[in-house]
Amino acid sequence: MSDIRQARKALARRILEGAGKASPSERRAAFNNSGLAEPLGALVDKVARHAYRVTDEDIIAARVSGLSEDQVFEIVVCAAIGQATRQYDTALAALEAATGKE
Repeated sequence: MSDIRQARKALARRILEGAGKASPSERRAAFNNSGLAEPLGALVDKVARHAYRVTDEDIIAARVSGLSEDQVFEIVVCAAIGQATRQYDTALAALEAATGKE
């Protein structure tokens, strides 16, 4: 396995299973962009699909729902890394299909 693949796995393991303020299940749901109640689900989806559209109001709504600033931060990071992982994996699969190489 290449060093970059090992590093990516280590990063995912750390953000999903490491110490944090957000629960591991919330972090996993954010990483997968599924299964979070509103307003958190909307924030995570926006981070994954249109991160440039995230507003202060989106963050405030998540905070008002009872989450701490640290929890919101961790969940947003998981959402962003989850989406980046999906995009990277899709790109690698397309490259492998086009070249026939792994």
